[in-house]
Amino acid sequence: MALFDLHHPWLLVFGVLGNVISILVFLAPVPAFRRICKEKSTMGYQSVPYVVALFSSMLWMYYAFIKKNAILLVSINSFGCIVETIYITIFILYASKESRRQTVRLLVLLIGGLYTLIFLITLFPLNGVLRVQVVGWICVSVAVGVFAAPLSIVFQVVRTKSVEFMPFTLSFFLTLSAIMWFGYGLLLKDLCIALPNVLGFFLGMIQMLLYGIYRNAKPAVDLEKKVCEHVINSEQIHPLDSEDVNSNDEQGINSPAVVPVLVANNNDNEERLGDQLAQVNLQPLQTPVLVVCAA
Repeated sequence: MALFDLHHPWLLVFGVLGNVISILVFLAPVPAFRRICKEKSTMGYQSVPYVVALFSSMLWMYYAFIKKNAILLVSINSFGCIVETIYITIFILYASKESRRQTVRLLVLLIGGLYTLIFLITLFPLNGVLRVQVVGWICVSVAVGVFAAPLSIVFQVVRTKSVEFMPFTLSFFLTLSAIMWFGYGLLLKDLCIALPNVLGFFLGMIQMLLYGIYRNAKPAVDLEKKVCEHVINSEQIHPLDSEDVNSNDEQGINSPAVVPVLVANNNDNEERLGDQLAQVNLQPLQTPVLVVCAA
């Protein structure tokens, strides 16, 4: 097997390092799911990244099986399938009814529908090299689509000038993972493995560059403070002039009647403030879709 061919010693090195780094990437959401278990709530997190990651891992594992000389590709995606299944199970356990239904529908659509369709179409009508090529380019297409997902976080960083939701460690390990799997695919002479990781490398470098530019940005706590100050200052109550009060009394207008209006406005302002603070405090950590060999 090419994996243990003495003429390709670096193939084993890149494959093993790719496995180790990808395991760290797969385990990145563990703190979030520990929090979900502790709070017994999904707290606004979405299941889409984990379902897509499971779908992608299954595709890459299928590709590695039919290619027959990519054992390290099988091993890491087997691990990915197990980990993502655990994540999805925890999510379904603590999600609301609507979120649970959406997750199940997505599982049925991607795993029960699309993956099964790809498997049946490529397994029986196709064979040999043609089957490997078709499945490989399907994996490339999925990987490129998945790599577009973190672009929303990149745009968010540029817009808010804050890297709060783009941790440097994760971006760093994603970049390293892309380098390792690119080297593995290059030495294996497999364009389907190497090509997506070129995009992964450049996106990872962009994320780390943005982190270097905006790492000193003000945290969300300052944003919360600004929201409070903005609401309070915009609703300052100016004292009534004594002459105006007397004038109102002469016209038969009861000045205390103004108080309920002010109280009502204050209540509305508190509700708006609560909604704005909720958006600041409850915004979930954006977890990138984790795709080994295309991460």
